[in-house]
Amino acid sequence: MSKTDPGHFFEDFKLGQRLVHATPRTVTSGDVALYTALYGPRFSLFSSDEFARACGLAAAPADPLVAFHVVFGKTVPDISLNAVANLGYAEGRFLAPVFPGDTLSAVSDVIGLKENSNRKTGVVYVRTTGVNQRGEAVLSYVRWVMVRKRDEAAEIAEQAVPTLSAAVAPADLVAPTGLDFSGYDFALAGAPHAFEDYVVGEKIDHVDGMAVEEAEHQMATRLWQNTAKVHFNQFERSKDPSGKRLVYGGVVISTAKALSFNGLQNAGLILAINGGRHVAPFFAGGTVFAWSQVLDKAEIETPGGGVGALRLRLVATKDRPCDDFPDKDGEGVYDPAVILDFDYWAAVPKRG
Repeated sequence: MSKTDPGHFFEDFKLGQRLVHATPRTVTSGDVALYTALYGPRFSLFSSDEFARACGLAAAPADPLVAFHVVFGKTVPDISLNAVANLGYAEGRFLAPVFPGDTLSAVSDVIGLKENSNRKTGVVYVRTTGVNQRGEAVLSYVRWVMVRKRDEAAEIAEQAVPTLSAAVAPADLVAPTGLDFSGYDFALAGAPHAFEDYVVGEKIDHVDGMAVEEAEHQMATRLWQNTAKVHFNQFERSKDPSGKRLVYGGVVISTAKALSFNGLQNAGLILAINGGRHVAPFFAGGTVFAWSQVLDKAEIETPGGGVGALRLRLVATKDRPCDDFPDKDGEGVYDPAVILDFDYWAAVPKRG
């Protein structure tokens, strides 16, 4: 038996299979600092212990996307080492805040399999749960990924495509324990815009752009211990028509989310991921721009009060400013510059 692990190919997955992922990871202040260095977020709740304490928390939590990336990275050797592309997300919920010093581990359950017509690849659907050192779930999400087959002739005995919710219901949103925005300091947060100021249907151009360089996306992907070949192995990628390594989709998500600060300064705290799609591949050297649309609003019950939630659609583009909100056309075809379509709920302060 070989001591090395080539990763799972599509025919290795089975419906109902549980994958216990290796290498628990303790989140440190260094991870938080590197996250800031790589993506440039400026949300006060994650930047200042004092600001976070004034909002009812023990200290500044890590940005929820830090937890997402850490847990995602745990899953890659078992799920997407032989991936062609990560395709989408659904039913994501952040269930508890993560602080420096917390240790995260992950398990995934295979909930769907669908072989592609070319018989060279198939789509694997998994539900992943990340837990902390106390065994408490900190997040749960579904993702689906296209994975290569080892043997094109291999028969797939059982296939099914899961039915997934279009969005997480407001009643299922979980705010961090103790969260209290009743005394929220809008000046220190960077903008006066409260829950009441946002209108369903409103679109916001985030104005700024941020380039992603080769060294940055390689460092970011290593930081999360994401070992997918498409991000690192230039020898193999040289055989692809693009000839380039793909940027990990999480880099695009975090970059676009950081850009959203300009216009959504008080909506940094993600509560849920309703859905997400990497519309097109992204390669180093491109500049990411972003815009958002308010899809819905909801009241959130917390002991301290002052908290609302916005359902937001975050659209990212490559090398194209978003002042005219590039999107799908009348036939549902995306503008060629769009690389990400990401739907999430975020906590926002209400005006006392």
